[in-house]
Amino acid sequence: MSERELLRLQGLPAYQNKMFESAAAAMACPRGDVALVQDLASGRVHNAAFDPDRLSYDGSYQNEQGHSPAFQAHVSEVLATIGRHFGAMDILEIGCGKGAFLDLLRAAGHDARGIDPAYEGDSEHIIRRHFEPGIGVRGDAIVMRHVLEHIPAPMRFLESVRDANGGSGRIYIEVPCLEWILQRRAWFDVFYEHVNYFRRADFARMFGSVLESGSLFGGQYIYVVAELDSLRDPAAPGLGAPPPVTLPAGFFASLDRCAQATRPGARSAVWGAAAKGVMFTHHMQARGLAPALAIDINPAKQGRHLAGSGLPVLAPHEALKLLGDAPDVFVMNSNYLSEIRAMGGPGPNYIAVDQT
Repeated sequence: MSERELLRLQGLPAYQNKMFESAAAAMACPRGDVALVQDLASGRVHNAAFDPDRLSYDGSYQNEQGHSPAFQAHVSEVLATIGRHFGAMDILEIGCGKGAFLDLLRAAGHDARGIDPAYEGDSEHIIRRHFEPGIGVRGDAIVMRHVLEHIPAPMRFLESVRDANGGSGRIYIEVPCLEWILQRRAWFDVFYEHVNYFRRADFARMFGSVLESGSLFGGQYIYVVAELDSLRDPAAPGLGAPPPVTLPAGFFASLDRCAQATRPGARSAVWGAAAKGVMFTHHMQARGLAPALAIDINPAKQGRHLAGSGLPVLAPHEALKLLGDAPDVFVMNSNYLSEIRAMGGPGPNYIAVDQT
């Protein structure tokens, strides 16, 4: 297999969405390297240095974003797409997390079940375990939202899903968009938990029958609706050479701009205790400019600590009280900027990291 290296980073926190009870435990979390390469035959971009044994997904993994109105609007768009293509089909959601999206599917009238080892509740519709061949669950339609980027061998996994589903069915896949990461120089979206990075062109090679594809959430995500029985080898010679991926110049330039945006004497915080926030604090800490704390509206994250840096995560009102007048607040995702301003008020100096 011929590969071309795009980017190499060392010693990143292995977890981005796993929360820790103490700062010491968070700082002692596993670390790993990222060696982004493109497979020249299939076009797929992945972390060649990924070691799945460094990760374990359990109840401490908190990636629920449904507390935000902006994200709720995104989810409504996803539900509409699924409704167009899945109709009255039985749905199996692989990697359903805490079950929030599954609840929305069921509330919309879909006969939906889910599977995820990090599930914490007692719903009869969710199995608390990893999906694997022979598990004995299937659906007319499969939903995989923000799952495939975590799978070390994505094609083999999709083949196992197809085979477990009797060789047929329809699938909805949603993942972060590599093109957006490159165009926006979004260094904060390159992290250890994501072993794969996809473009819409990649899915066109992976499936012979794509019913719909597009972008979501301001271009940060892409999705595809496809027929499972059309899954094929993306490296097949008949598909031609895949489009090359090039890392743009100045990929990390906004980190230096963020450092320059901080004001002498001002206390600072990062708003968003998820993957982007973990990577921001990691890189800023390496520059000697780590924020004092992290802010998040998800109650399951509050009172806990960010992987790598060990920063405490606080609710907005608690954090702003501690920060005092006119702190620097780094907003990790400008999709949330207007609602963050509404919660934080006029005092802070808001710095949108993805626009800096």
